[in-house]
Amino acid sequence: MTQHALLNDKDHRDLRVITRRGAAYGDDAMYTPTFPAEFRSIQAHFPIVFAKSREGTFNPLALFGFRDRQNLFLQGDRWDTLYLPMMVERLPFLIGNSKAGKVIHIDLDSPRVSRTEGELLFREAGGNTEYLERVGSMLAAIDEGMSATPAFIAALLEHDLLESFALDIDFNDGTQNRFAGFHTVQEERLAQLGAEALGKLNQSGFLLPIYMVVASLSNFRGMIDRANRLNAADR
Repeated sequence: MTQHALLNDKDHRDLRVITRRGAAYGDDAMYTPTFPAEFRSIQAHFPIVFAKSREGTFNPLALFGFRDRQNLFLQGDRWDTLYLPMMVERLPFLIGNSKAGKVIHIDLDSPRVSRTEGELLFREAGGNTEYLERVGSMLAAIDEGMSATPAFIAALLEHDLLESFALDIDFNDGTQNRFAGFHTVQEERLAQLGAEALGKLNQSGFLLPIYMVVASLSNFRGMIDRANRLNAADR
């Protein structure tokens, strides 16, 4: 359940947000949405893949696991990477629209929302805390990044650069898994693009994030190693 409310210092003055990590707070997710402006940070830790919706649109994702509710980067109450994706870190907040412009909403049903522990949102004397100011800046970056994503996807489709893929994994415990259902960049097609197409992609700011997607796929090896260690620990 969710209960979104427009954040304000009258109704929510005493609210706090728990920032520690853990499955109890929804961190046991297989992936999270991301956007091209974040790809440079994402590719250092997670594979970037694309999910195709029923309507035929594509959305970039940072991948954390091979099955539903598996996050191989979550170690108890610790996120085992140097970078936390923005769409994970921003919870339980989201950005909304009003006649006055962009506003911050909060999910009051989130397990992160508390009145007894966590980061305060408003100062006792009035005004936002530094934590809430950081949240506002992060939400603005997410909103801008998400707004630019459709044009990036359109460019990939224009050059026929997305393809579905399957990854057959043999784990150390003898089990096998076929990871499929997602898309990635078709490297051979990318390599065949001419100077005009590459120049157009570069001028639009799309060429670098495309290569970040390609580079991110090397993280599958690390994910498999993490899964093998987890399987061994469970035996």
